[in-house]
Amino acid sequence: MSSVLQLTKRFKEVLLDGLWIANTNFKDQLKDVTFEQATTKVGSLNTIAMLTFHIDYYIAGLINVFKGGNLEIRDKYSFDLPPIEYQEQWDELLNKLWNDAEKFAILLEQMPDSKMNEVFVDEKYGTYLRNIDGMIEHSYYHLGQITLIKKLLMK
Repeated sequence: MSSVLQLTKRFKEVLLDGLWIANTNFKDQLKDVTFEQATTKVGSLNTIAMLTFHIDYYIAGLINVFKGGNLEIRDKYSFDLPPIEYQEQWDELLNKLWNDAEKFAILLEQMPDSKMNEVFVDEKYGTYLRNIDGMIEHSYYHLGQITLIKKLLMK
């Protein structure tokens, strides 16, 4: 299997349908979370909604680059979640995440393996491979947080 296909599989595992690493994924963890739970603050932790927005923010930013655009995302804005006051708003955020994850996977799958060693936007960001691996690892990190916050909310 090519490295691009392996990366695509790993990305989809953490976001959409995998069980191999954490025995869960974003879609599985978020499927039964209500907007009240998603926006409930537990101590000083980020909310589930904030973490969901945060991951989608980076996925959408990388999609823009994959499509030939500029890297327009900035860390300082990555938690700027607009207020969620209704279930429909939470559902919209989830649907955006699922749609962006599918787009990301499709665009990644279409890349040639040789692209993985190319510079990602600027040398200071490393290669495409480094950034895609980073996206996968970053997603697992926040998946763990969401899983723990969800358990705390269910107490």
